Amino acid sequence: MRQPFYALATLALLLAACGDNTSTPAAPATTVKAGVGSPVTPSGKARIALLLPLSGQAAPIGQALQQAAELALFDTGAKDLALAAYDAGETPEAAIEAYRKARTDGVALVLGPLFGASARALAPLVAQGGVNVISFSNDEQVAQRGIFIMGIAAPPQVRRVVDYAAEQGFRRFAVLAPQTSYGEQMALTLEAQVPQRGGTVAGVEFYDPNTADPGASARKLAGTVSGSDRIAILVPVGPPRLSGVLGGLGAAGLDNRAAQYLGTGVWDVPNIGTDPAARGGWYAAPDPAARADFERRFAATYGKPPNRLATLAYDAVALAANLARLKPGGDFSAEAITNPSGWSGVDGIFRFLPNGRSERALAVIEVQSNRGVVVSPAPTNFARPSL
Repeated sequence: MRQPFYALATLALLLAACGDNTSTPAAPATTVKAGVGSPVTPSGKARIALLLPLSGQAAPIGQALQQAAELALFDTGAKDLALAAYDAGETPEAAIEAYRKARTDGVALVLGPLFGASARALAPLVAQGGVNVISFSNDEQVAQRGIFIMGIAAPPQVRRVVDYAAEQGFRRFAVLAPQTSYGEQMALTLEAQVPQRGGTVAGVEFYDPNTADPGASARKLAGTVSGSDRIAILVPVGPPRLSGVLGGLGAAGLDNRAAQYLGTGVWDVPNIGTDPAARGGWYAAPDPAARADFERRFAATYGKPPNRLATLAYDAVALAANLARLKPGGDFSAEAITNPSGWSGVDGIFRFLPNGRSERALAVIEVQSNRGVVVSPAPTNFARPSL
């Protein structure tokens, strides 16, 4: 079975929450037109449904997302919204049941579910005339008209950090990645992006993610890319495996003095700089400064730090608040959601494309011993039209 696709995560469970392109079949589509409630409350508020995993192993993440959504409701003063949370569990079937319940109660917009397979299962219901869905998944393969992906997808992270490396003069690139669907997609993204920036891909190697020692693959890569020119190596691996992979590269002669390491969002975790091998590496992620303020307010409100994914729910509710103000009763149409100017959030500016995918303005961050330092700020606007 193919490994789950995921990015921007800190724990195995959290990773799987971001996206999932496994072949879980969607449940048979059922009509949702009968018994559909009003999308507006008697007092005129737009009903917004939160489809979250409030039971099962992912329940702590679901709770953090719900709390972040409530914090956003308070912070934005969104008097035009009425939030209602529904347990979407961890399966497509549970997500379908939650979506149907929200439609019966009445809903103008659905925020969630978290898992990619669950979001995919809702597509037939949305196509039958259901309300738009802004999922917290980052699996771009799930995206389609009516199913918008809020999660921070991994391919744009690779494109951003490759662009930055090219701007710094790197022309030779390589990849050492796990033999998973995620690792394969990161390698394919780099192989597509590098030629566009005038560079060459000197080598691509995969290692068995179940092995304790990726040294053989690291040595093979080192033999392939040997040369006098500087090289940037993409290592789309998160802690705790990252230390072993970088150690293998170092032992093969490709340490962080001989090569420039590039990461993805799986590097965006606290204390990554405690590993000396990672220091000096670059990765693309939202600018951490704005998130730090959110994390302080969340901790002050709920007495604990937020899950890394909590910003998605916060920004989604803030977006819904903006949509609610566009006209009486709100405008939650695909046309309004895909405003080409985009939206501003804790994780930076973002916008949705008509095909359901999203674009984000990402910073490039350098790993240092005690913190990440932004070496290339995130853009403040979308200067070019979406593709």
